[in-house]
Amino acid sequence: MYNADIISMPDKWEYPWYAAWDLAFQVIALTMVDPDFGKDQIDLMLREAYMHPNGQIPAYEWNFGDVNPPVHAWATIFTYRLEQAQSGKGDVAWLQRSFQKLLLNFTWWVNRKDRSGKNVFEGGFLGLDNIGVFDRSAPLPTGGYLEQADGTAWMALYCQNMMEIATELALKGAGGEEMVLKFTQHFLWIASAMIHAGDEVGMWDEEDGFFYDVLRLPDGQAQRLKVRSMVGLLPLCAATAFEGDLFQRYPEVVRQMKHFFDARPELIAFIHDPRKPGHADRRLASILDESKLRRVLSTMLDENEFLSSYGIRALSRYHDEHPYVFQVGDHEHGVAYLPAESDSGMFGGNSNWRGPIWMPMNGLIIRALLQYYSYYGNDFTVECPTGSGRHMNLYQVAEELTQRLSAIFLRGSDGKRPVFGGQARFQDGQYWRDCLQFYEYFHGDNGAGLGANHQTGWTGFIARAMHLFASDSAEAWLERARTS
Repeated sequence: MYNADIISMPDKWEYPWYAAWDLAFQVIALTMVDPDFGKDQIDLMLREAYMHPNGQIPAYEWNFGDVNPPVHAWATIFTYRLEQAQSGKGDVAWLQRSFQKLLLNFTWWVNRKDRSGKNVFEGGFLGLDNIGVFDRSAPLPTGGYLEQADGTAWMALYCQNMMEIATELALKGAGGEEMVLKFTQHFLWIASAMIHAGDEVGMWDEEDGFFYDVLRLPDGQAQRLKVRSMVGLLPLCAATAFEGDLFQRYPEVVRQMKHFFDARPELIAFIHDPRKPGHADRRLASILDESKLRRVLSTMLDENEFLSSYGIRALSRYHDEHPYVFQVGDHEHGVAYLPAESDSGMFGGNSNWRGPIWMPMNGLIIRALLQYYSYYGNDFTVECPTGSGRHMNLYQVAEELTQRLSAIFLRGSDGKRPVFGGQARFQDGQYWRDCLQFYEYFHGDNGAGLGANHQTGWTGFIARAMHLFASDSAEAWLERARTS
C-alpha cells in the first residue's frame, strides 16, 4: 500500500500516523473551518488506494488489518449536514459517491465480523483499548468468543447512518429509497439481537438495566461480563430521529416496511417501536425503548457512576470500590476504576479507557441525546444528576454535559484551568496559561489532560459542541431534525 497524501494526523508530535477512526472524528472539527478538506479526508479512507478490495478500511498505517469502529458513515452525513447548514446546499454527488464506497465497508463488517450470522458482532478492541476484562484482539484465555455490546452497537449506529444517507439521496432524487428498506431491516435484526428477550443470555441485563459483553464458552455456556463501562453506554448512542418526508413521497416504501413489520413482529417486541410517531410526527430508530432508556440514563447520569464534573467517564466509578474480577484457572482477570493513566501496559500501552473522559465518546452521547430530544420533546425529563431532584429534558442534559466538558478548558473560580492539572508553568506562566492543549483524554475526577497533549483532532469536537449550544436553542432544535 502506498499512502502519500496530505492526511490530518491524530497528533503531530507523539503520534504522527493516521488512525481511521481518529480521522473520522477529526473531520467533525475540520469541517467547521474547511468543509472541502473534511470531505477529502473521508474520501481518502474510502479510496481504492486505502480500502481493501474486500471493503475493509485500514485501521492505522502500522497495522492495516486491525479493526477500528465504523464511524465513517456518521462523519459523512455530519459533514454533508454541516455544509448544507453553512451554504444552504449539500454536496449530493459527494454523498452519493461516499455511500457507494461505504456499502462495500458495511458488507465487509456483516460478512467478517458476525461469527454465527446472528447479528451480534465482534471486532477486536474496537478502539476502546483496555476497557474490557480480556484483550479482545487476542484469543480468549477461556476459549470461545465474545459477543461485544459495543461492536454490535457500532453496527446498529452504522445502519442508522446509512439509512439517513439513503433517505437524503432519495429525497434529492438520487436513488436510495430501496436502500432505506435494506438498512431498516439490518438495524432491526441487530437491535433485536442485542436484547435477546427469550431464554438465551443476551447483552441486556434486565436486573441491572444495563448492557454487557457476553462470553460464550466452547461448551455452550454463556455469561455476561458485568463491567459497567462505555461498552454498555454505546447502545444508547445508536439512536436517530427521522422526518416523515420520505414516507409521504414514497408510499411504496411505507407499504414494504409495513409488510416487513407484520411478518417479523418479534423484531420490534423489545426495542423502541419505529412505527410510533413522536414530536412533529417524527420516527425514531433506537435499540432502547423508553423504559430501557430511562434506566440507562439513570446510571449514566449518576455522579457515583459515570457522571463526572467534566463529562462522562469511560468506566463507572462504582468499580473503584468494587473491582470486577473474573477467574480463569489460577489467574484472575480484573477491571478497576483508574481515573488517570493505566496501571498496565497491556491492551494499548499508555492508553486508558478504565475511568478517564474521552471527548469523542462524549460527543456521540451528546448527539444521541439530541436525537432522543427531537423525538420525545420537552415532556420526557430525567433527573440530572441522578438523585438530585433536578429534572431536565434531554436537550438540557446534552447542554449540561457540554458545559461540564467545556469546564475542562475554562478557568474556574480559583483562576485555574482543570486541563493543566498541577502543572504550575501552564497554570500561572504568563506565556503559557492561555495556550490551551487538546489532550487525548482527561482525568475522570479532576479533568486534567492525559495522554498525547496535541490530540487536537478528536478532542476538537468540543468546538462543535460549544458552537451548537451557543448558536441554537431547544425550541429551534425541536422544530427541525439535525444529526450533527
